[in-house]
Amino acid sequence: MNKKKNPFLFWFWLTVIILSIIGLVRHFHIKNFQVIAPGVLYTSGQPQGLDYTRLLYKYHIATFVNLRYPDEHREHNWYNEEITWMRDKSVNYIELPMEKNVSTDDIPDMNNYQKFLEIMNQRTNLPVLLHDSNGKKRVPYLAAIWMLKSGGFTYEQTVEKIKKINDRPLNEEETNFLKSLSAGVK
Repeated sequence: MNKKKNPFLFWFWLTVIILSIIGLVRHFHIKNFQVIAPGVLYTSGQPQGLDYTRLLYKYHIATFVNLRYPDEHREHNWYNEEITWMRDKSVNYIELPMEKNVSTDDIPDMNNYQKFLEIMNQRTNLPVLLHDSNGKKRVPYLAAIWMLKSGGFTYEQTVEKIKKINDRPLNEEETNFLKSLSAGVK
């Protein structure tokens, strides 16, 4: 007897396999994760679940810097998950919420600017993961400040990295901000 192959079963199993692969990729993907300087500074959107473990063991993150607004903490359980995980693993956790300023969108004020540079200047804090909700709002600005003020990056390198983080060209406000930071940087 010759068995006929059922085309429905083939397509069913192919769909199951493809959906499983997509699920695994999404599960092991940290939202908007970027390496700014290996072993020094990384950026991302909000980590969740196993992201924390991967960040600790693969990248040896010593300090998480959270830039999210205070009112973002109340709406989701991410905050409790993050605080609990940090406490359990004895990882440094610094909240550096950036208040929304209508005139400058998400550009940090001088207070946040200085605090972040102080965090980055303490070797015991390195490597640092800088994150907000999606890694594209406030993160690029502080990353750019460090890149230009640390002396390790040119203006052009900083622009390229910020474009990659934002996944889009820089707008006029962002360009002006980077130019103001790069005064005196070659």
